[in-house]
Amino acid sequence: MPIRVVLADDSLIVREGIRRLLELDRDVEVVASCGDLDALLEAVEAQLPDVVMTDIRMPPDSSDEGIRAALVLRETHPGVGVVVVSQYSDPAYALALLDSGSDRRAYLLKDRVDNRAQLVAAVRAVATGGSYVDPKVVERLVAATGASERSRLAELTPRELDVLREMAQGANNAAIATALVVTERSVEKYVHVIFAKLGLSWEENVNRRVKAVLLYLAEE
Repeated sequence: MPIRVVLADDSLIVREGIRRLLELDRDVEVVASCGDLDALLEAVEAQLPDVVMTDIRMPPDSSDEGIRAALVLRETHPGVGVVVVSQYSDPAYALALLDSGSDRRAYLLKDRVDNRAQLVAAVRAVATGGSYVDPKVVERLVAATGASERSRLAELTPRELDVLREMAQGANNAAIATALVVTERSVEKYVHVIFAKLGLSWEENVNRRVKAVLLYLAEE
């Protein structure tokens, strides 16, 4: 069965361009095309897609509708993957998207959507429960947090890296415990140590878990 995709962007030209790129792959089918947030949510209810690909800004407010759609769908349709396409490489937007979990979420830069391989890779990743963040965004995050934090990944033990690897795949503590055959309490301790070694002290409105995952992805 093809991966069913709903597209949302206030530009018809952009929507049609992305549609044509996606449908060059036989395993992808665009089932609806929308120009605003309300139409997007209605299309999801009507079509029950596998993936939503949405611009970060569109009517009614042209602010952060793509992020808001992802948050709504996390509650109403948790099995639907969301790919947010944005012209902003500011890591804060990616952090906001992934704040409720990185599983089934991707963040791509609009100026690189002509890279069909990357576009389809992001769709496939979120459709199967994974995540994808544009390398340019990861580079910005790593630059912002400093090279010293990046090198701290080398300080993690093999078991701590296992835990971080599971986090990067969107697993919560309970799922990590099951995958690694340890107690959930042990996972909590590992996560605490990982944050400490990476120097990720608490910052308001910043999810340390997401930040750790992005730093890990930068090393992959």
